This record gives sequence, structure tokens and C-alpha cells, in this order.
Amino acid sequence: MTTTLPRRPGLGRLRTARAPLHLLCLGFVALVVLAAVLAPWLAPEDPNAVDLGNALAGPSADHLLGVDASGRDTLSRLVTGARTSLLGPLGVVAFSTLAGVAVGTTAAWRGGWLDSVLSRGTELVFAFPGMLLAILIVSVHGEGLLAPVIALAIAYLPYVSRLTRSLVLTERARPYVEAYRVQGHSGPQICLRHVIPGIAPVVLAQATINFGYALIDLAGLSFLGLGVPALTPDWGRMVFDGQSAVQHGYPLSAILPCAALVLTVVAFNVVGERRADQVARRDR
Repeated sequence: MTTTLPRRPGLGRLRTARAPLHLLCLGFVALVVLAAVLAPWLAPEDPNAVDLGNALAGPSADHLLGVDASGRDTLSRLVTGARTSLLGPLGVVAFSTLAGVAVGTTAAWRGGWLDSVLSRGTELVFAFPGMLLAILIVSVHGEGLLAPVIALAIAYLPYVSRLTRSLVLTERARPYVEAYRVQGHSGPQICLRHVIPGIAPVVLAQATINFGYALIDLAGLSFLGLGVPALTPDWGRMVFDGQSAVQHGYPLSAILPCAALVLTVVAFNVVGERRADQVARRDR
């Protein structure tokens, strides 16, 4: 006689409710990425064209979202700023993921003293605030996107490394690894061809979530005036430039980039968490 385990009440409805939200966020992410790629063709005007005589003008037929305190078209800067705002987090996630996977895999596979050294080293980086590290590096290097990207990538590396290490330790104990060893495959071959592809879905899900965090961190640096140069369209920089407009009662040029940042971060987090849930359900 078989017994059917009862389903948790409301679980099916919860998953069904999450599906439209996930699709909505996925569509928003695709829209933002498309805007970043096609920015030079989508922007109606030059994002750096200054018209002081039209400063802080509201939405009109010529400027659908109005202009900022320098008379620059807000819509053009918003669309063009998507490219810079996404390019920085992409660099952070790409570098931290590649380096973190390499460090975590090496530590888990080799073990011993090398595992101890790499683990303690990543823990030291983990204990140092990423934003503080970015501020220190930018203060020495000066304005630009490269310095904060490198600093935040180093700060994000321990998250990926620790996740990769735990996953590789689990995979290393599976029978197929020993079978490949018996067949004469080397450790690097097994890791590159079988172990890393096996853990890739989990790592990519974490990378998607990290992208949202990197986006808000880089925007924060730009808001502090430590990110991209002043004339570069960037959502964080737009919020910084919009402070004077808010003081004069024209908050639109600051509210719109804030909304773009919040919605993009939420969308990436929802997509990443959804992907992580799918991987977890598949592995159960």
C-alpha cells in the first residue's frame, strides 16, 4: 500500500503567482539590455547637448521626459546611460565569476595547505567592505569606470569562490569523478569538461543576482562623484546631477534614473532567484 504525501497548502498557487512576475522581470531585463545595445539609435538627441535657456523644462513634444538643470534631454541620457550602467556590472560579474570559479575549484580539488591558503585569503577579502575598497582605489586612480569595476570584482570574488568550493567538494565525491580518474583523465580535464559544466547553472544564477548588487554599488559610487566622468551619461551620475533640480522643485530628472535603477535591480534579482529555485528543484 502506497502513501501519498500531502502537498503544502498554497505552494502550487505561490509558484503559479511567481511565474508572471518572473516573465515580467525577464521582459524588463531584455528591454533594458536592448536599450543599452541600441542606445545610439534610440536616443532622440545628443545626450550631452546643453541648452541652458531651456533648463529644467518639463515634458513636451520636443523633450518627452523634460530636460535637466543643464538643458540636456532626460530621455536621451536615460537611454544612453543604460549602456554605461550595465557595462560596469557586467565587468564586475565577469571578472569575479571567472576568478572565483578558478579559486574555488582549485581550493576544493587540491585540498590541503593550498585549500587553507586560498580559503583564508578569500575570507580576508570577504571581511573588507567592497564599497570602501572601491572608494580607496578610485581616490588613488581617479575618475573612470575601470578602477571601481576592478575593486568591486575583487570584493565579489569571495562570494563566488565559497559557493564554487562547496559545489566542487560535492561533485568531487560523486562516482563519475573516480571513474574518469580510473580512465586516466587528469584533474584539470575532469574539472573543465565535467565538474564546472555541472555546477554552471548554480554559479550563473548567483552571477545574475550579483549583477543587480554590482549595478547599485556602481551607481552609488557615481552618485558620490567617484564613478564615471561628469559628462558620461550614467544613471547614478544622473541622480547626482539631479540634486540641484530637486532643490528647485523639478525632481523628474532625478526620479527617473532612480526608478530605472530600482526596477533593473529588482528584475535581475527576481530572475536570478527564479533560476536558483529551478536548479534547486531539479537537484532534489
